[in-house]
Amino acid sequence: MAALLIFLGTYLVLALGRVPLLRVDRTGAAIIGAGAMLAAGVLTMDEAYRAVNFDTLLLLFGMMIVVANLRLSGFFSAVAHWVVERAHHPLVLLASVVLVAGVFSAFFVNDTMCLVLTPLVLEIAERLRRSPAPYLLAVAMASNIGSVATITGNPQNMMIGSFSGIPYRDFAGALAPVALAGLAATVAMIAWAYRREFRHAGRVEVRLRPPRVNRVLMAKALAASLGMIGFFFAGWPVPEVAFVAGALLLVTRRVKPEKVYHEIDWPLLALFAGLFVVVAGLEKTPWFAGLPGEVARLRLDQTGTLSAAAAVFSNLVSNVPAVLIFKPFVERLSDPRRAWLALAMSSTLAGNLTLLGSVANLIVMHRARHEVRIGFWEYTRVGAPLAVVTILIGVLVLG
Repeated sequence: MAALLIFLGTYLVLALGRVPLLRVDRTGAAIIGAGAMLAAGVLTMDEAYRAVNFDTLLLLFGMMIVVANLRLSGFFSAVAHWVVERAHHPLVLLASVVLVAGVFSAFFVNDTMCLVLTPLVLEIAERLRRSPAPYLLAVAMASNIGSVATITGNPQNMMIGSFSGIPYRDFAGALAPVALAGLAATVAMIAWAYRREFRHAGRVEVRLRPPRVNRVLMAKALAASLGMIGFFFAGWPVPEVAFVAGALLLVTRRVKPEKVYHEIDWPLLALFAGLFVVVAGLEKTPWFAGLPGEVARLRLDQTGTLSAAAAVFSNLVSNVPAVLIFKPFVERLSDPRRAWLALAMSSTLAGNLTLLGSVANLIVMHRARHEVRIGFWEYTRVGAPLAVVTILIGVLVLG
């Protein structure tokens, strides 16, 4: 009973975002929940250590270092500037923003692309005297959709990659087609929703201030990134490769280590560790012993059912906690490989359902808040149908 109450209390805070009247956020809730599992005697310290999936944490940590070096070098900004300056029609500009956000999010974590592209989009809109709203929506939605393509696209995929053992190239082979179709749907739906913006638009010329670039750091970070991705597709252990690549990039004379460490999302790593312990405590309850019967009754073997359930829970408690909720179920299904892929697909694409559905959405809206405010309805009228259509595409592709 103690384990069940701790689990429910932790996930209630995850759903609410913080504890009323207290300064406890989602990360704090996960840490407090893990501590409560230990204090209540649900888990021993050894059991808590074993509950933490260090492959996931090492993969996430290594990727954060690699992405930090690419971002500090100016690589993402340089590529984005080069692409958008060659888009001479607003619709082509929209497609360019979607392509850049989607492709880079597939390999280098979607939240990063939102941080990089949001100020760029605002600058473009100001110079062209156009509404930034459709382009900002493109950044948020395309980064969510593009990240579904690979294990390294977002934190929940990294977790699923570690749990499932699915090779990087197999994961990409299964979900990259869903991401590509989703990016095309993103362009179509935003263009339709803002058709007055694009219908009579003429040729545009975009001239932006050149980004600051550290060429030596960029060359080094690119070499490490390309080598890392090559090893991923060659079948090497993904967490090991990412961690080694990140470690090698710390050998430098040009960048202060503090700058790299500042780019690392330490609260996210703590959130993961805490949730691993909380879910391990739940697995010791008598309720967990009856899990096989629960799985059969819920019919989670069906891709559509699992995807719908994951989409709902991802919007209630966020996608990373939702993946951990489904982990015990998925491991007991008749085809866990397909179920893991369906969970990765649906928990990620569900982020577009509402403005609060993913961290990527919140990053874009927060960074643009002084120039433009996109309301809940303005986002949802595009994001909700896009989420439904892309999840349906994913269900059809995965069978």
